[in-house]
Amino acid sequence: MGKIQKNLGGIKMFSLFKTDNSKVVHINDIDNLIGTVELIDIREPYEYKSGTIRTAKNIPMGNLLAEPGKYLRKDKTYYIMCQSGARSRNATRTLAKQGYDVINVAGGMGSYVGTKRK
Repeated sequence: MGKIQKNLGGIKMFSLFKTDNSKVVHINDIDNLIGTVELIDIREPYEYKSGTIRTAKNIPMGNLLAEPGKYLRKDKTYYIMCQSGARSRNATRTLAKQGYDVINVAGGMGSYVGTKRK
């Protein structure tokens, strides 16, 4: 299975800093997961049409965050990707706070060198 790690981005000695416990996997570590996980590409449709990963479903970030219950279930795990990993990081943080099991696909399509392009 891919390398999933906890991102502990906070500084522990100062209690006023929040620790980020989001789950992360790098885009180039997911080829063996393609077809077995729910992969959501949150880029805009014009970006998605320029190339994505096979099996990725396009749900633009604005739509997903406005109505997550329309697209996601809380009993499933979703891998969220974008172009660089910035939007997916923000989206996964927001969705995780709402109780969704989401994994940020870091690096995004811009870093992808695998063989599962669509």
